[in-house]
Amino acid sequence: MLKIERKEYQNRTFRLPVSLIERLGAVAQAKNISVNNLVVTLCEYALDNLEPDDDSE
Repeated sequence: MLKIERKEYQNRTFRLPVSLIERLGAVAQAKNISVNNLVVTLCEYALDNLEPDDDSE
């Protein structure tokens, strides 16, 4: 059976450099996805692949 999962979202405001916003927009357009979807994907990837800090423990 098809199961549709909904993610819960919360609005936040981030200040980003204009050049980064332009790059995000260009990539999102090329990939035919929303900028929001791209930002979520990139953030999740970055967090999942973050190198551990030696001082974190």
